[in-house]
Amino acid sequence: MFSFIKKQFIDILEWQEEGDGVLAWRYPMQDNEIQYGASLTVRESQMAVFINEGRIADVFGPGMYTLNTQTLPVLTYLKNWDKLFESPFKSDLVFFSTRLQLGRKWGTPQPVTLRDKDFGMVRLRAFGIYSYRITDPKLFYTEVSGTRERYTVDDMEQQLRNQMVADMARVLGGSAVPFLDMAANQGLMASTLQQGLTPTFARYGLALDNFAIENISLPEELQHAIDKRIAMGMAGDLNQYTRYQAAEAIPLAAQNEGGLAGLGATLSAGLGVGQAMGQAIQQSMATPVTAPPAVDAADSPQAKLAQLKGLLDAGLITQVDYDTAKADILKKLVG
Repeated sequence: MFSFIKKQFIDILEWQEEGDGVLAWRYPMQDNEIQYGASLTVRESQMAVFINEGRIADVFGPGMYTLNTQTLPVLTYLKNWDKLFESPFKSDLVFFSTRLQLGRKWGTPQPVTLRDKDFGMVRLRAFGIYSYRITDPKLFYTEVSGTRERYTVDDMEQQLRNQMVADMARVLGGSAVPFLDMAANQGLMASTLQQGLTPTFARYGLALDNFAIENISLPEELQHAIDKRIAMGMAGDLNQYTRYQAAEAIPLAAQNEGGLAGLGATLSAGLGVGQAMGQAIQQSMATPVTAPPAVDAADSPQAKLAQLKGLLDAGLITQVDYDTAKADILKKLVG
């Protein structure tokens, strides 16, 4: 008889979470009724919601409550209780975990196509981790968990995964930041995605706490294009870089069989190289050549040597003086 009464009337309602991964848990109420004045305990990492005939009634945050018409105002109104109501009642009670769900993984099973203002259409794959928590249990119950006995993070991620991938394409494709800048700074890309995904999580009563990118995989051709752009940026002026490529191609072609004649056969981009070489040669030919300044015949080295020889023959200078002056003239001539 005592066990029957204990089964019928519930005096203490609480949820002692036994492990991780459960977002919502329905208190087992089959064949049971809640005793008027029962104690409801909601822990710091939880929220509780009373549901009457499918309608959400009262919501409780962390704390200990005595259930009566004062603490259950909405349920009192729905059931038309008066102030003296003291009978057991039937209602559904659902607990929600508001703990931060850490280390949840996300990824793109298939490449995501994005539109970029620099490269046009870009296809990429990426993966990383994120964390979130329940902030609005009423909205979460209405939009997600519903009448299930329990709802887990794995159930939630099945709904989030496809929505997140679709939002990624929308956010990155509509961003004013060039893809090249975001790909070079994963923190910037993650921040942009987090801002774009926040409304999606809020729609389900969730708050996106953190979003991180661990890896971005680009198509090989796009990676080559990025490498070339980086190389050109390091080289500085584009025209100078083009001339440098042309100059480098000439000795390489000369080493090949057929010499310079084989340049077009050995380089797949021969036309581009030829144009670059032609432009470089035309610029070189267009550069005016400055003629060396005319030298007075009297100041020429030959004239000075003849003068020194005349002075030596006339006995006006010694042989040592002649040899020293001659060496100076020849040194300047050779230098």
